[in-house]
Formats: sequence, structure tokens, C-alpha cells
Amino acid sequence: MLLIHSYWPEHSPPQRRWTTLIREFRKADWDVDVVAPVAHFPEGRRSLPREKAGSPFRGQMGPHGERIKRVPYIRHSGNFHAARLVDQVFSAAMSIPAGLMWRKADVVVVTAPSLPIMVAGYVVAKLRHVPLIVEMRDAWPDLARDARIVKGSVKSVVERVVEAIQLRADLVVSVTEGFAETLRARGVKNVVTISNGLDLDSVPVFEPPAQERDTFEALYLGNHGESQRLDVVVRASALVGDSMRLHMVGHGTQRPGLMDLAEELNAPVTFHESLHGQDVLNRYKKADTCIVSLRDDWKSFEATVPSKTYEVMSIGRHVTAIVRGEAARIVQEADGGDVVAWKPEAVAELWRTLAADRTRLQAGTSGRDWVREHANYPSLALKYMDTIGALVRSKSAV
Repeated sequence: MLLIHSYWPEHSPPQRRWTTLIREFRKADWDVDVVAPVAHFPEGRRSLPREKAGSPFRGQMGPHGERIKRVPYIRHSGNFHAARLVDQVFSAAMSIPAGLMWRKADVVVVTAPSLPIMVAGYVVAKLRHVPLIVEMRDAWPDLARDARIVKGSVKSVVERVVEAIQLRADLVVSVTEGFAETLRARGVKNVVTISNGLDLDSVPVFEPPAQERDTFEALYLGNHGESQRLDVVVRASALVGDSMRLHMVGHGTQRPGLMDLAEELNAPVTFHESLHGQDVLNRYKKADTCIVSLRDDWKSFEATVPSKTYEVMSIGRHVTAIVRGEAARIVQEADGGDVVAWKPEAVAELWRTLAADRTRLQAGTSGRDWVREHANYPSLALKYMDTIGALVRSKSAV
């Protein structure tokens, strides 16, 4: 049983990860039950037909034969942290009776963030007397302090609850080795790393960008939030000027401010709504370089790898990597692009250099080869199934 705060037919990081993993689980004849809110991400309200978005406490069949039990949510605008948190707390609370009333699973998996769903997963697993796997897709609770969600020298309730559940889980899954080491140092004994990734066979490889082009095209595709601090790339584009065009695709709490900043600086930026499927591939194909960005003043991001990193490396596009730590190491190890300092001047200088010497935009296949070896979802799913199977067998033997 998977408890998750965003699932198909939504388009979100947890959905992309778990829809693909569950496809592989189902190929191996595993039964999978998913407890998730009625689809309402990112608008904060249901925008899809009811038969696709689901109805509260009604069963639904997923795209790979998984069974989904939907729980209610609280409608909100999608732009305010407090409103989203209230929604997540409510849906997590509703996930507890949904998980308890359904058939008993061999193991409960809860994927976080969101953090409220961690509590729901813990309660369901303990009341059903089955092993609990907590999957940490971000470096919580460390990220909470970096983001100033919690302050002061005394541990907050959030930190204590998250750490308590991590310590009491039968297994904690980290998506980066760096955070796995942090968890082990904190006393969490059973930790395994199963990274984010993609289904490589479903991702095309594009020809290198044209060697002659009047305008340098940079692309950012993803969340426009505090974690990315995308004002850096907007300011960098303003420094380069009209010889380039920066395309910003997606949504997020910082998007209105970024649009205002671009207008104020007269920056060569075009903002696009979220894209999916072939539209994403078309946008990638037009790009000279693709941006992966995480702010460098939050220490927890040293052990964070944006999931888009794997996608950009796989399609054969140069990566402008405004990251450090494990993400920077991966880009350098895969020879997938350039790691650059978190400064507008540094980013602008890199883009000017790439525009002047477009041979550097020929990413080749080294990034795709790295992903095939380390972050291909069919292989990751096999590792996940082996890990879950070993855990269930060990608990059954006690």
C-alpha cells in the first residue's frame, strides 16, 4: 500500500516517480493499492473530469492496474504555503481511515514530502501491524530549517516528529546517497538509496543544436519556487541581453515575482504555462542549454539532486547546472554540462561563452549512458522490489 499526496492523473515529481515504479511492480504481478487525494494539483481544485480525478472514498483503477482509493481535499488557490499545508494535513488525516478500511497489505510505503502524509503512513502501518517504509524524496527535516520553516536552536515539533518516524520506520529510502549518509549518522539503521530517475527507453535523443544560430536559447522547465531561486537566471538573461532568449516553463509560488522582475529588468524571458508529453519534448528540442537550479545557501541541497537532471542528460542537451554537492558531482561525472556558481554574472558569462563556441553544446551520449547505468527506472524498480521483498520476509520470520 502506497500513501502519497499527489498521484496520477496529476503531473508532479511523486507522480512521475511512482507511476513508473508501480508499472514495473505490476509487471512482476505485485498487487498495489494507492491512497491519494482526489486529483487537484497544482491548481488546488479539481480541474479534470470526475471519472479521471476520482471521488472521495471511492475506488478507482489506475493506468497499470493498481487500485486507487481517493480521499477528500480542501480547495485552495495553490499559491499560498499555509493553504497548501492545511489541505495536506486534511488529506493526510483522511488517508488514515482510507488505509485502515482497505484490504491489509504486506507493507505500507509512504513517500514524503508532504510531511503530514508521513504521520498517516506511520499510523496506518502500526494499526495494521505491517512493516513501514518511509521514502524521503527531499532532505527533511534538514530542509525545514534551511527554509526557515522552523527557527531557533531548540528542535521544533516538525523536526522531532519527522526524525521520530524515520527512526521508527522499518526501512527509510533516500533518493540520494548524501542524505542516506546523513540519516545513518543520525542513528537510522536501515537505510537504502533508490534514486530518482526515468524510463530511458521512453525518452528520445535529440540531435545537437545547430552550429549557427542568431539567438542563444536557454530553457528552465520545472517548479518556480523558493528552492530554485530563479531570479538568478532571470538576472543573468538580462545581463546577456537580446542575443539570447530564456524560456521559463512551469508554475510555483515565485512565478508572479519572477514575471515582475523580468519586466523590470527588460530581460529576454518568455514565460510558458506547464507543458506535458510531446509539448515538453518539443520545447527541449529547441533549447541550446537546459537549466537545473537549486539555491546554494541551504546546506540540505548538497544532498539533493533535481529529478530533471536525469531527463536533460538523457535527451542530449547541455546542462547549465547551478547546483552543488551530489547534483554537481553527477553532472561532472557524466560530462553532461557545466557547473556554474550561483551568481547572475557567472551564469551570464557561461551563456556568452557557449553562444560563442557552440561546439560545447554537443552533449553527446555520456549523460544518457550515465543515466542508463545509475538512474533507469526499470532497474531502480527491481532494486526496490528486492528491498521490499527482503524486508517483508525478514519481518515474517520473526
